[in-house]
Amino acid sequence: MLAAGYSRRFGADKRRLVLADGRSLLAASLALPCSMVEEVWLVLRPDEAPAALDLPPGVRVVQNPTTAQGMGHSLAAGAERLLAESRADAVAIFLADMPSIRRHSLEALMACAAPDRIVLPSHQGKRGHPVLFGRDFWPQLATLGGDAGARAVLQHNAEALHIVELNDAGVLQDIDTPADLARL
Repeated sequence: MLAAGYSRRFGADKRRLVLADGRSLLAASLALPCSMVEEVWLVLRPDEAPAALDLPPGVRVVQNPTTAQGMGHSLAAGAERLLAESRADAVAIFLADMPSIRRHSLEALMACAAPDRIVLPSHQGKRGHPVLFGRDFWPQLATLGGDAGARAVLQHNAEALHIVELNDAGVLQDIDTPADLARL
């Protein structure tokens, strides 16, 4: 899960926002992956104390000085650690501001995952998250930089893309601004 951003559009650290159910946005976003996948890795800013975020047990933290330079750097830092320490066949890239993804959606995406496949969720023809990258693509993720995310890996490997249409607006619903939070 990528959680190394600085919430500039939101105007405050949105990961700590308390939702109507009493959980923080980060805790709500972590709930689904923590309940369904064996390993949960959380990419954080290099200058913060993970203990202050009250993370669920077992969440592994990645902190790297380059994560402050953009999403591509966060992806690269996470992929480098996965290559070194994980035996998984695929990784699901979650964002820390997307608490509304449904369980059945992740189940459908995971059913399509393979080491040589990139699985993208879609809702009403719009691509969303989490994107699942098979292990074959982790070395490419580890070379990313800037703030374009994994766009270059997706473009370079179009033949490996598998789009799954889901009846779940949660795969599109991220919280970038106070207005987004109000719509949640």
